[in-house]
Amino acid sequence: MTPQATKTGNEWLERGGVRPTRQRVALAALLVGDGQHRHVTAESLFSEVRRLGESVSLATVYNTLRAFCDAGLIQEIMVDGSKSYFDTNTHDHPHFFWEDENRLSDAPAEELEIARLPDAPDGAAITSVDVVIRLRRT
Repeated sequence: MTPQATKTGNEWLERGGVRPTRQRVALAALLVGDGQHRHVTAESLFSEVRRLGESVSLATVYNTLRAFCDAGLIQEIMVDGSKSYFDTNTHDHPHFFWEDENRLSDAPAEELEIARLPDAPDGAAITSVDVVIRLRRT
């Protein structure tokens, strides 16, 4: 990782109020060090950090991603009951899920129109609406 990526990762953690351990800084640098938004799974991030020679367990990656979510630094997108992706873009926006590639990408928010939502049941409030559009190449 470059010194600039590490610096960017440290600043990102500071903005979220997350204590910068060595492992958190390494993962943050991978997630935001190049200034681009990313969609990752815990497993893909684990592979990437290990490829760079960092000593980190898969459990630590999961726990760190959860801490980043809790701090509002990333958002979790559930694709199905067993697959979560983590997105560094925390603004509300829809996603494409490419089923043939098991890949998540941003969909153009300006093209999405939701005309009406059902009323929430008594005693509940709608907190967000997640839109995942599943695609398969033809």
